Amino acid sequence: MTYIIETKNLTKGTDNHIRVKNIALKIPEGCVYGFLGPNGAGKTTTLKLLLGLLKPNEGTISFFGEQMTDKNRLSILKNTGSLIESPSFYGHLTGLENMQIIAKLKNTPATEIERVLDTVRLLEQRDKKVKQYSLGMKQRLGIAMALLGNPRILILDEPTNGLDPAGIQEIREFIKNLPLTRQMTVIVSSHLLNEVEQMADMVGIINHGKLIFQGTMQELETKGDGLEDIFLKLTGGAESL
Repeated sequence: MTYIIETKNLTKGTDNHIRVKNIALKIPEGCVYGFLGPNGAGKTTTLKLLLGLLKPNEGTISFFGEQMTDKNRLSILKNTGSLIESPSFYGHLTGLENMQIIAKLKNTPATEIERVLDTVRLLEQRDKKVKQYSLGMKQRLGIAMALLGNPRILILDEPTNGLDPAGIQEIREFIKNLPLTRQMTVIVSSHLLNEVEQMADMVGIINHGKLIFQGTMQELETKGDGLEDIFLKLTGGAESL
């Protein structure tokens, strides 16, 4: 099988503090890949390594079958959109004005902005100042920024953090539909099993910096009587899940 993202022996840290060790991701094209683990397990570090925001001590990262190097990193990442940690905005500007800034930085046609805002259901609020947006609206605006340029891969780090139940459901349904509506591969990290269970086709579980499971949700379910019990056993009973 050809994977849209594949890592081998991916390691980051020092002798005294290894943040991730020997991570071997295999992410098929056109899926929602749930990257699951307790807080502090190494999820954000791994995603930052994929995006070139951190440099690994060891290991390789391949996108689209091509190993990423310093020379080709920018060209590869042009096909990748991301939302890592909390999105940053200019609160005194409108949603549309914030999008125009990002479109210019990405060298993306301004004509794409309204289409992307419509995709995340913010088109009618585009002229409202971002400081007046709800938390859920800000999350959707951050995803809209990541969608500019129509990337083949979308990487989202804890995208439902801080949202109310309605906002969580809204973001969840949106993510689930992206492979169908935009032909994207989505990697979404979470420390909540329930979140990943309801939107992912594939799942990778990381704990203490090590990948301890990778496969389909169906394969995970065959490991025991219930997903929650399986997860707790794999992670040693992590309370955050």
